[in-house]
Amino acid sequence: MKKSIHFIPSSLVCSVAIDLTVEDGVIREVCFEGGCSGNLQGISMLVRGMKVEVIERLEGIQCGSKRTSCPDQLVKALKEIERC
Repeated sequence: MKKSIHFIPSSLVCSVAIDLTVEDGVIREVCFEGGCSGNLQGISMLVRGMKVEVIERLEGIQCGSKRTSCPDQLVKALKEIERC
């Protein structure tokens, strides 16, 4: 089953939105709006085609002194899409 979400991350990160599509437990598309373009394009390309279990690798990553990061916010989006 294909699920898509437009996720608004925490204001603590530079990204302003994450568009995400998951199909049968596999990440098909990830697009960050805003943030560090090169890093977020890299993350998007790396997780594309991976199973949602990528949550275990990215959860809890912090950006500097912030208690979250764009990868951590991607985890929150993945958890939300799993609940749908």
